[in-house]
Amino acid sequence: MNRFLTFLAFILLLSKLPASAQVISSFKSYGHDDEAINGMSGSTAFFFKIDPLVEMQGSKLVIYFEPSRALVFNNSFVNVIVADKPVYSGRLTKDSIQKVTVDLTRNDLSNDGKYLKVQVKTLLNISDDKCRDLDNPAMWIKIKGYSYLSLNRNTKNFFTNINIANCFDSKRAIVYPVNPTLKDLKAVAWAYARMKKTDIKNIQVFEADKVPDTVRNYIMVGDYNKMPAAQRALIKVSPQPNQGLFYLSKRVLNVTDSVIKMQDVRGHLVAVRTIENLTVPGEILFVTGAGDEGYEKTITALGNMNILNSTFGDYLLIDHAENTFFKTIDANRSKLTLKQIGGVTNFMSGIGSLKSSYNFKNSDFSFTPKEVEISITANYSSLNANDRGFFNIYLNGMLINSEKLDASGKLKTSVTINRYQHHKYNTLEAEFRFYPSSGNCMNSFTNFFAEIDVDKSYLESKNPFITNDLSFYQYPEAFNSGSTRIVVSKDFAKYAAAAMGEVVYELNNNINANNFPVFEYSTDISTSDIKKYNIIALLQRNDKLLGEFPDAPIKFNEKFRLYNNDNNQVVYSLSDSTSNGLAQIFYGRANNATMVMTATGTHLADAFLSVSKSITEQLSTLSSNVCISDVNGNKYLFNISKSSENLEYVDTKSALSRFWESYNLYILLGILILILLSFLYVRSRVQRSQDIVND
Repeated sequence: MNRFLTFLAFILLLSKLPASAQVISSFKSYGHDDEAINGMSGSTAFFFKIDPLVEMQGSKLVIYFEPSRALVFNNSFVNVIVADKPVYSGRLTKDSIQKVTVDLTRNDLSNDGKYLKVQVKTLLNISDDKCRDLDNPAMWIKIKGYSYLSLNRNTKNFFTNINIANCFDSKRAIVYPVNPTLKDLKAVAWAYARMKKTDIKNIQVFEADKVPDTVRNYIMVGDYNKMPAAQRALIKVSPQPNQGLFYLSKRVLNVTDSVIKMQDVRGHLVAVRTIENLTVPGEILFVTGAGDEGYEKTITALGNMNILNSTFGDYLLIDHAENTFFKTIDANRSKLTLKQIGGVTNFMSGIGSLKSSYNFKNSDFSFTPKEVEISITANYSSLNANDRGFFNIYLNGMLINSEKLDASGKLKTSVTINRYQHHKYNTLEAEFRFYPSSGNCMNSFTNFFAEIDVDKSYLESKNPFITNDLSFYQYPEAFNSGSTRIVVSKDFAKYAAAAMGEVVYELNNNINANNFPVFEYSTDISTSDIKKYNIIALLQRNDKLLGEFPDAPIKFNEKFRLYNNDNNQVVYSLSDSTSNGLAQIFYGRANNATMVMTATGTHLADAFLSVSKSITEQLSTLSSNVCISDVNGNKYLFNISKSSENLEYVDTKSALSRFWESYNLYILLGILILILLSFLYVRSRVQRSQDIVND
């Protein structure tokens, strides 16, 4: 009876809610600022991640664009393609800012329902002579960053399309028990890595008693048998002993909150803050299990994308879970096709510049490459005798190869780049440039086409980048071979939860994500394990384990100073009053990859997270092995060896030495004053004696 009354109240509540609520999200909020489309015939594509709570029926796409004032408006065109289907074509008008509005439906989403693909293509003219307009730099339009999606959130039935497979896309935080066990930290790390794969920014991690009221959509980890009664009551399915469980709890909440809405005012989005009574969804994904064995099965399943992506219900009971990957011939990942790194077949046609772009990371290979061969295979329409055609390869914005096209219509070219030309994260652009002969320009306008074969084109690492000292440039691929242990100080464990998530994400942020490290407390790992396995340690400064790393560039458990070799000025001095994260990477005793992180100050969790993010960024140096990052985002990189002259340990000096270093200027100034006073005194005595003799 109680359940029936609750259900009836729920229905009555929903009947009072508005059917839908519009949410405006600008292109800039998706990471797309003002973007120019250049040339006579150009195009650009936008991909938007769509929240599963969005109801596409009734949603709109609004594009603002600014055309070059040099264009002939009545002879220039803009085309909008959504999900590879044309939805709008029109001539330009004389307005300085122009607007296109397109109604959206669910059919416009990708097959998995997660992405919206929008393309804008142009055909521009400055004069009536296309041959003269081919490469005029005044031909452009600019897609404005305040273009937006007006998305319809259906408040009548929040959870129609929500399940375990897609709920990670809308999660924003992870909650763990107040006194977390090692398994809790492992669950946080894998949940964090899974959330980050959905491109969520600023993932928050909270202890169970510190969750803000504004956080209503999160992941909660913990042993089912140890979970608080309030949270346990939300789980309607009970796991059997040694059984794992994913459970998605869905609730409708009434809240009063401050809301910022972006309103369209004369073509511009303006932020307006209001106080409203809202009906919002509340979701908690429980990552749990009955007992250590059941809990471990759920954590193991977190690392298996095949399991998560195929779970379309609200709960999943796990009797058996494993992550076993069979090695293939290319298991060492020294050769990657463009298709493997995300390249798709792109048929291009037109005149001028026709580009395809591909992204790859050093960690996509099994080791940091010293040299990479870029091999491109493509087909294109044959050129006439007087036509001019070129194929260019750009890496990170630099032209590294150019080749002339001919009448064969076949292209197979390669170029090898060295370690100074490629970075940790790289953008490869392949460009066809075609200019027809002047006499046939009008007739050849649409004749040229080209297509890159992404299956036959590839990147191949020629040989590994091997150095005597490890650097952050080689992270995380230095940990690809062999087994890895993530080690944490027991007293600092709860502060390191988010940073451990960053580490697990990076270890698996590649094509073949199969790095499943073992988690251990620093007090439990043996000396033989330190030599046997790759080690990533998150430690407090007085942890005894720090003494087991004699090859570390810096002893983090002692206070130290770093000097500039050029002017001998102090660059950095360790201070417990500032919340800093410190990281160093080096080869261990058995030539195993080792990385140690620690934190100082009062904001330990923020310090750990800050440095764990800093070491994964696009670093500008190939040899930095020490990183210091504060909670305000300031980052310092150093290349330190054990014998470095610019490293000084403060704690190893005697009290007299430290006193002298602190007060030497004052002492020297005092001595100079005494000498001056003595000189004046002696001079006055001599003057007085001379006066007596003269008298």
